[in-house]
Amino acid sequence: MPRSVIEEATQGMLDFSGMGLSILEISHRSAEFTAVVEEAMQLVRDLLDVSADYEVLFLTGGASMQFAMAPMNLLDSAETAAYVDSGTWSNKAIKEAKNFGNVRVLASSKEQNYTFIPKDYEVPTDMKYLHLTSNNTIFGTQYHWWPETDVPFVCDMSSDIFSRPVDMNRFGLIYAGAQKNAGAAGVTLVVVRKDMLGKVSRTLPSMLDYRVFAAENSLYNTPPVFAIYIMMLTMRWVKANGGVKGMAERNEEKAQLLYNEIDTNPFFTGTTAVEDRSRMNATFLATGTAIEQSFLESCKATGIVEIKGHRSVGGFRASMYNAMDLEGVNVLVEVMRDVARSQG
Repeated sequence: MPRSVIEEATQGMLDFSGMGLSILEISHRSAEFTAVVEEAMQLVRDLLDVSADYEVLFLTGGASMQFAMAPMNLLDSAETAAYVDSGTWSNKAIKEAKNFGNVRVLASSKEQNYTFIPKDYEVPTDMKYLHLTSNNTIFGTQYHWWPETDVPFVCDMSSDIFSRPVDMNRFGLIYAGAQKNAGAAGVTLVVVRKDMLGKVSRTLPSMLDYRVFAAENSLYNTPPVFAIYIMMLTMRWVKANGGVKGMAERNEEKAQLLYNEIDTNPFFTGTTAVEDRSRMNATFLATGTAIEQSFLESCKATGIVEIKGHRSVGGFRASMYNAMDLEGVNVLVEVMRDVARSQG
């Protein structure tokens, strides 16, 4: 997270808004916290250019809850939704959606260990929605285009929300766990088009009904107060630093720097299709066990942490979310160059 956000949040934990109370102590029904929720909602609308046709919700349960909650609210038992299987998280979303209606998997890159974003498929016009995962943290792939269809998108944007502009008019619903680009773990952002709600015949539990939370400004029950506060502060930071357009420019510069080193350093190689490389999570391998060990030791000595890749991919994963600055990526690149120099 941005250092300035952590510092301001620390002050809020001690004395929030001059109340003499911590943000952790105040009522979620207080005027002070209502102001936080309202500002957070408006910041979402400002940053993503969200119109009045959409509800902005702050929920709990993470993106994993949305794997089930989205089809529960949008897909009737006799209807069919389309899914693209591009990674671990989309695969889990497919599994949950099958509990609520028919699921048609239009394309998958699973057999190739999710090293690319599937492209050669058509979207049938009778699909209720098309579910996509915009960025795949484990495998290092990201959508840099959107399918041509009038079918509304439902999209998991957990790991690249606020990292670039998106045309919200293409989406019926987006959801994102906050803990990558939007704040701290504990709150999940949902933006859903109003006309997609209330169309299923099943009875929805109140805690799993988007309409209930929309009617109560996300305050149907006690919300994750501190996580929403952190999210508000993070969105303030994004807006003050050029908005999502500014973030996109920064993220492109960071990604170009790292991928250029991966492609030119003879001791490292990328794991994904070049055209689908993620600007959030770069995945790469070392050319041998000795190089891998040397690189890990150098990273540790330099203060670089969590660089090892997921067990299903191996190698390394460098996460470059919004708050990671160019200097941090430069440090990683220099370590890679040091490894090469040490090999002569």
